[in-house]
Amino acid sequence: MQTDEPTGTATSPVRIPSLISLRTTLMVAGLLGNVVAIAAYGLFSRADRYGAVGNPDPGSFIGVAEPVGYFGALLSSALCLGTLIYFVMTVWPQADGLIDAQAFRIHLAEERVSIGWLAFALAMVVVQAANDSGVTLAELRTGAKLSNAIAASETSRAWIVVAICALLVTLTLRVIIRCSDHFVLLIPTVIGVIATAVTGNAEQGPDHDYATSAVIAFALAVAALSGLKITAAMTGVTPSRAVLIVQVLCGVLALAYGAELAYLLSPGAAMTGSDFGRLGLVAGVLVTLVCLSDCWALIVGRPYSDHQTRLTALAMMAVTAATAAMSVQTAPRFLTHRFTAWDVFLGYELPQPPNIVRFLTVWRFDSLVGTAAIALGIGYIAGFVRVRRAGNAWPVGRLVAWLTGCIALIFTSSSGVRTYGSAMFSVHMAEHMTLNMFIPILLVLGGPVTLALRALSAAGDGQQPGPREWLAWLMHSSVTAFLSHPITTFIGFVGSPYIVYFTPLFNTLVRYHWGHEFMTIHFLLVGYLFYWAIIGIDPGPRRLPYLARIGLLFAMMPFHAFFGIALMTMTSAIGAEFYRSVNLPWLTSIDADQHIGGAIAWGATELPVVIVIVALMAQWARQDHRVAVREDRHADNSYADDDLDAYNAMLRELSRMRR
Repeated sequence: MQTDEPTGTATSPVRIPSLISLRTTLMVAGLLGNVVAIAAYGLFSRADRYGAVGNPDPGSFIGVAEPVGYFGALLSSALCLGTLIYFVMTVWPQADGLIDAQAFRIHLAEERVSIGWLAFALAMVVVQAANDSGVTLAELRTGAKLSNAIAASETSRAWIVVAICALLVTLTLRVIIRCSDHFVLLIPTVIGVIATAVTGNAEQGPDHDYATSAVIAFALAVAALSGLKITAAMTGVTPSRAVLIVQVLCGVLALAYGAELAYLLSPGAAMTGSDFGRLGLVAGVLVTLVCLSDCWALIVGRPYSDHQTRLTALAMMAVTAATAAMSVQTAPRFLTHRFTAWDVFLGYELPQPPNIVRFLTVWRFDSLVGTAAIALGIGYIAGFVRVRRAGNAWPVGRLVAWLTGCIALIFTSSSGVRTYGSAMFSVHMAEHMTLNMFIPILLVLGGPVTLALRALSAAGDGQQPGPREWLAWLMHSSVTAFLSHPITTFIGFVGSPYIVYFTPLFNTLVRYHWGHEFMTIHFLLVGYLFYWAIIGIDPGPRRLPYLARIGLLFAMMPFHAFFGIALMTMTSAIGAEFYRSVNLPWLTSIDADQHIGGAIAWGATELPVVIVIVALMAQWARQDHRVAVREDRHADNSYADDDLDAYNAMLRELSRMRR
């Protein structure tokens, strides 16, 4: 295996020095300069940071340690994400799925970076608790005081999540040697990157639903871009065209979502009249310059020089420092705003009860899920057009199914269904059923993986593996085989509602907008995997016989029916504390609302089952038809061969008699 070529062609190996060494003087100076700058900011901004919101000053050490620790944690998490992305984009597995010695050096660098990430996260648990409590470290010497301070600090608890993710990545990297395992590590890394972002300014006050969606995408885009840039600078490897494309995409996303956050958190004069706004402007200018540099490199096709690589890496390091400095202060918008209960729990007001018109007209566009749905629709159309232009057939029905699913996802995540679903259990349950049982059916029938494999070009000999090779390999990897196994999908599909709603988990998820985003993505993926195993046309899942698929489908129904009945007959309301805190003036009873939600869960299984049965019967009939045609063709060929043999035998006999 080579880290550059999937074919094992003899080439000079890529030089990949240790990522931790930071050999060049420029990179070391840049890192130290950022540390000194953010430490100075933490020291001299204490009066404004704590005085503006009336919090007690925890002392100079905590005042400096908080922004410096934020910077260290953000930088190490970005490096961890960047090296993982670099690994999965450039390393091609050997025939046995293992990585070779050359790729192991990248793997080892990931492990070392993750250890640093873990150390910063653990330190920030204590520092954040002291900062939010307004006390020094000496005052938290006893375990009881520390545990109480952590329990009272939402951000400190978020740092615990980051530490768990970093620990999981570190321990896993110690034992894995397969390429597919690095794909799996992207999940805890992504969670660790966004954990503190969704508990900061974006989660607070009015319009926090908009801001939370934006900050998730922003944090991931900035971390990925910073990690890739710094990885390239420390390895000395020129970014390939594929890596440049990913960097441009991350830069565009960071600018778009950063602009949304700036508008929401520091509007008007606060953009230039506050430290928060000015830091945001500096970060925006630097990301713009980096993005333009990457675009220019793509257009002219000229590789980066070492000097350009280091300059862009230093720019993204400064962006990370600016982001850390903004994370430790309160956004200007909240300093003058008088908060209401609706601001805290929803981010918007709902003065009127829901009806059909309001479901259709009261929109709050989800810039994370909604934008993803639009991108998926556009990507599918592009693939459809490319396949058709190449002279290959692709059923229009699959296009219609996919686009209908994307439109339904936009409507469910951004219309009045989501707006009221965040405040009412009954509407939330209708949203859940749509995401879990209707939309996945439409998306599965679209066959996106098969379309992508036909539309994407294969990498040539001696070239790096491209998206087509990555996708084909992922579909046949052990990870996909496990996740798409009928038993796994069945357990996930029928077990998810019980785990989410009948445990304390729902009380946490319903309270925060990131919790609603998590539930949206979770229920959508679980439903997609389940229906993929039953009616999917894409390669990958272990296919059951058609009768077994029907049995699996009907086996699911009692579990969902019992779930709905349990909701209807419960003597206590799920998420009661949250719904009472929202206190909708026109909602007379949260218990009655839960009863309606249970009825929706109970009755929502019938229509999707009918749709799946129709699709399954159609697939079964088409397969039987193909088998019959193949057998008839074989029979015809056999019959023709028998006639030909008899005719040739007759000619031989006549020839013998004439002698």
